[in-house]
Amino acid sequence: MDYQLLLLTIGVSFILAVIAAPLLIPLLRRMKFGQQVRDDGPQSHLKKAGTPTMGGVVIILAFTLSFLKFSVINTDFYVLLVATLGFGLIGFLDDYIKIVFKRSLGLTARQKLIGQLLFSAIMCVLLIQNGHSTAIHVPGTSWSFDWGGWFYYPFIVVMMLAISNAVNFTDGLDGLLSGVSAIAFAAFALVAMQATSLSAAVCAAAMIGAVLGFLVFNAHPAKVFMGDTGSLGIGGAIGAIAIVTKSELLFLVIGGVFVIEMLSVVLQVASFKTRGKRIFKMSPIHHHFELSGWTEWRVVITFWAVGIVLAGIGLYLNKGL
Repeated sequence: MDYQLLLLTIGVSFILAVIAAPLLIPLLRRMKFGQQVRDDGPQSHLKKAGTPTMGGVVIILAFTLSFLKFSVINTDFYVLLVATLGFGLIGFLDDYIKIVFKRSLGLTARQKLIGQLLFSAIMCVLLIQNGHSTAIHVPGTSWSFDWGGWFYYPFIVVMMLAISNAVNFTDGLDGLLSGVSAIAFAAFALVAMQATSLSAAVCAAAMIGAVLGFLVFNAHPAKVFMGDTGSLGIGGAIGAIAIVTKSELLFLVIGGVFVIEMLSVVLQVASFKTRGKRIFKMSPIHHHFELSGWTEWRVVITFWAVGIVLAGIGLYLNKGL
């Protein structure tokens, strides 16, 4: 597979994001698309109120243009595009309702679920038409199991819901999700190259450039937040790449930071409802470290480092290096 093509895709996507962000940020300010900050969160976040959000439009735009330019057109291409743009659209509607209609929760949980199920179902139809393998491989082993489509397709629907929400939970600090997702996409680009899936590799490369370009403006102190537009779009892309490259379970390692973030929320809620006690000072877990006295930048750098280690382990298990 052509490394130069992937590097070119990263470069073009990065440049598009760097050009688009300075044009969008003033527009978001004029439209008063500012971030609403939780009163029960870290007090240091209160000063972020009013920072332009919905900057994920930059990520989706840069990704889409570069992906359309450099990817081959096949079933995998459509699966990846539906997942990224579909989940990004759900995030966009959520952000828009929050900001324009002053509804702090945006879309209701049911509306989000219906949207996620819809685009996941479209993905399943495309995969079935392409004769996608329903076998699931266990990373680091030669073992796999295949319980047929009646198990596999409901499994990937649940997988898409879980991944998109896990990625969404990770978006809480300046530069955190941008950096962690760039690391995960880099690892999955190598996985896709080994799987000889050019569409998935180009998708990952386009996302690397887009999130790194966005990071230029999202690093602490952030000039813009991505909002659900970006986080759900990123979640849709990374989930689809894992499915297309038949590395569904490998996501648990490469995307380990996302898994940890989601587990911290699940455990916190379960503990409070069953015992009336909290495990963490605040969830997702990145806020726990902030409230424990860590600076925001220290938390972000630490999570990036964990992401790099987990990506390396994932690639080793995949025998990609």
